Amino acid sequence: MTVLSENEEIIKIIETLFESGKTKDFSSLRDIHLNDHRFSSFSDLPPYDLKDFQNTVELEELKFISISDYDYQIKNPKISVFGNAAVVALELNQKGMLVDTKAYTGEHISIDGRATFVLIKQPTWKIVHIHLSKINN
Repeated sequence: MTVLSENEEIIKIIETLFESGKTKDFSSLRDIHLNDHRFSSFSDLPPYDLKDFQNTVELEELKFISISDYDYQIKNPKISVFGNAAVVALELNQKGMLVDTKAYTGEHISIDGRATFVLIKQPTWKIVHIHLSKINN
């Protein structure tokens, strides 16, 4: 059995989020987010309001369903652990084919952005806040 360092455990949670976009297996999404009224997220896609747990998970699934050939790259992650809390800041590239099933068309997309994740450990690491923002090129 491989024992992961704390930083490896934390980045694995974040990778699990984006891997669900590649595999279209959304079963782990509810497990990696804190299902609690204190959860919150901001997205780089509309709607831009502050979202709760349920809306976040539903919108993540919808986003990943609508992008075929989804792939991502995490760059320059900075992980800061403060006891049972952690902050992760990173650069992110997401790409794929945005599919319009009504018009049977698709558009290649590549989104460069930044992301901040806040996680808490209780007893395993869970995402408690997400903030994604696009970098306009």
